[in-house]
Amino acid sequence: MTLEILLRLLVALVLIIVVARSAGWLAERVGQPAVVGEICAGILLGPTLFGGELTRLLFPAEVRPSLSVLADAGVVIFMFLVGSELNEKLLRGQGRAVARVAVGSMAVPFALGAALALYLIDKHPSGDRLAFALFLGTAMSVTAFPVLARILTDRGLMETRIGALALACAAVGDVLAWTLLAVVVGLAGGPGALWHVLFVVPFAALLVFVMRPALTRLGDRWTGGRSTVTWRRGAGVLAVVAAGLALSAGATEWMGLHLIFGAFLFGVAMPRRNWDSAYEWALPWARRVSSLLLPVFFAVAGLAVDLSEIGGSGLGELALVLLVAICGKGLGAYVGARTSGIQVRPSVTLATLLNTRGLTELIALTVGLELGLLDTTLYSLMVVMALVTTAMTGVLMPWVHSRPRLQAAAQHPVLPPEVRPGR
Repeated sequence: MTLEILLRLLVALVLIIVVARSAGWLAERVGQPAVVGEICAGILLGPTLFGGELTRLLFPAEVRPSLSVLADAGVVIFMFLVGSELNEKLLRGQGRAVARVAVGSMAVPFALGAALALYLIDKHPSGDRLAFALFLGTAMSVTAFPVLARILTDRGLMETRIGALALACAAVGDVLAWTLLAVVVGLAGGPGALWHVLFVVPFAALLVFVMRPALTRLGDRWTGGRSTVTWRRGAGVLAVVAAGLALSAGATEWMGLHLIFGAFLFGVAMPRRNWDSAYEWALPWARRVSSLLLPVFFAVAGLAVDLSEIGGSGLGELALVLLVAICGKGLGAYVGARTSGIQVRPSVTLATLLNTRGLTELIALTVGLELGLLDTTLYSLMVVMALVTTAMTGVLMPWVHSRPRLQAAAQHPVLPPEVRPGR
């Protein structure tokens, strides 16, 4: 890399971070999650405006490979954090309701998305019709676990029953969605590649039954019952986590899957016992790096979004995509909640919350674009869907869950401190 290319890369990074942070701040000022503004920033930096001339000026071809590497690093760290924050204790005492709502909120949009794929396949040809249908169904079923957690925190619902239920359903849905996406990746890679997906099962078992106990013993030795972690031990924690994350992501890449699957599995398999103090020391570093690199991912994803040539037919397809995504997710979650004995208003609240897609959807769409399952037009429409459904949650929540109800719910938390998600 020459000095000129390095300087252009640094300028591009500074520009991306400044624009993303500014857009995220503006989104928060109007009551939206910051990710809504950051996705908008990524789209605006892409070829949608000025025929792509601005994009080519700001992000010349020679710096884009380096930006893609940084974007992949940010997504890998983010997926590790998502996995590490999944807490099985969220299911305690409400497994039946979680199962019904999670399955309903996945099955209905998946079926409707697969049916929509049969209509769109002729307009957006794909190399594998089955993989295309399964992918579109999976993309319609995604819920953004981290963005949902942020919305619940901002609304004062994190420690309430409805908040815990929504977060638990999103966690279960995440596991199901990434499992389905792994199958789709295997199908898209051809008959031989599908066998590679089977390696994920023993690999996941290795992480859970071998790596987790080993790291638990290591945590026992490091902490020794102490509530604080020294710099030396903290650096050791970071080194172990970074090495394990790189090996796990590399393993799923070798299997023919995507890096994100290994990162997610490694996060899920991380031990909890005697690692709390280590998490408190190490995870903020991981979050800082992730928050620094994720805007790069938004920008790289935005480079493939081109809304400038979407005409009347494109708008019609966008309406269909939004209808399937919103109604499918909402109807599935609502029916699952009502059959679990949950009252009407909390059921509507759950349906609204689980429609949040955000960054998780964008990651899935990027995988679909890389596999050739989505063309630029359909990818652009799906990104708009992710943006609309995420922003919609913030707009609708005051209507479906009024401020007096929010205040009353916040005064009656149902989760003890050790069960509450987030570290």
